[in-house]
Amino acid sequence: MLVFWANGPSLGWVPGGLGLGDWLVSIAGTPEGARLATMLALMSAVAHAGFGALQKGRHDPWLTRGFIDLWLVVLTAPIALFIVPWPEHTSFWLIMLGVVAVHFAYKLTMAMSYERAAYTVVYPVMRGTGPLVTVLAAALIFNEHFNLVQWLGVACLSGGILLLAVVNLRSVRMSPGTMRAGLAWALAGGLLVAVYTTYDAWSIRQVPDPFTFLAWFFLLSSVDFTILGLWRYRHMAAPPTLGPLMTRGFFGAIIAWFSFGGVLLATRLDKVGEAAVLRETSTVFAALIGWLFLGERVGWLRASLMALVALGAVIVEMGR
Repeated sequence: MLVFWANGPSLGWVPGGLGLGDWLVSIAGTPEGARLATMLALMSAVAHAGFGALQKGRHDPWLTRGFIDLWLVVLTAPIALFIVPWPEHTSFWLIMLGVVAVHFAYKLTMAMSYERAAYTVVYPVMRGTGPLVTVLAAALIFNEHFNLVQWLGVACLSGGILLLAVVNLRSVRMSPGTMRAGLAWALAGGLLVAVYTTYDAWSIRQVPDPFTFLAWFFLLSSVDFTILGLWRYRHMAAPPTLGPLMTRGFFGAIIAWFSFGGVLLATRLDKVGEAAVLRETSTVFAALIGWLFLGERVGWLRASLMALVALGAVIVEMGR
C-alpha cells in the first residue's frame, strides 16, 4: 500500500504507522537491523552472480549493459517521479552527481576488462579486491573496526576469490598483452567497487528515506550507459537482433534492483564492511550458476576455493 507523507507518497508497509523507509531507518544499528542486513547482503550476492552471468557472452558488454540501463531508466522513472518522497535538499543532487560519476567509472572499467579478458578471470579479480579495500575504507570513514577473527575471514574470502582468478587464468588461452590489459582494468574495477560501496553507503545515510535514494540512484546512474549502448547499437555494421537484447536487458534491470538495492539497504542498516564481504560471496554463486546452467566444469580445486570463500564470510559474521 502507499503511505502518504507531507511531501508525497512513500512505498510503504506500516508497522505501528511507519512508512517502510521510516521503519528501516528505525531498526538501523539494532540486532534486528543486523539480521535483515545479512539477509539483504546474501540476496544481493545471489542476484549479482546472476547479473554477471547475464552479461557473459552472446552480446558485447557495452550493449548488454546499455540495454539493462535502458530498462532501469524506463522502469525506475515512474517510481522516482511519482511514488517515493521527493528529495528535500539541493545537496541531494550534489550527492547524486558523485554517484553517477563513480558508477560510470566502474561500469567503464568493467566493460573494458570484459572486452579484453575472460570473464572467469577478471570477475574474481574485481570482486576479490573490492571487499579488502572496502573494509579499510569503512574503518577510516565510518569508524568500523574488524577484530582479528574477522580479518582472518576477510583474508580467506578475498584470498579464495583471487586464487580462483589464478586457477581460471591457467585454463584460458589469450595473448599475455591482452590478458595483462584485462587484469589491469579488472584491478581498477575492484578499487572502484570499494569506492562506490563506501560512497553509496555514506550517501544513502544522508537521505531521510532510503527508497528515495534508491529510486534516483537507479534512474540517474543508468542514463550514461543507456546513451552509450544505443549509440553503439546504431553504429554497428551488423547489430544483433533487438528482441533478445531487449529481453536480456529487461531481466537484467529486475535483477539489478535486488543486486544493488539489496546491498545498499544492507549498508544503511548495519556495518558497511560486513555487507561488502557477504556480497562478494557472489563468486561462489556465480560458479554454481556456471556449473548448473552454463555447463561449466568446477573441479575439486575450484570447489575447495569456493568453500574457502564461503568459510571467510561465515568467519566474518560469527566473529563479530
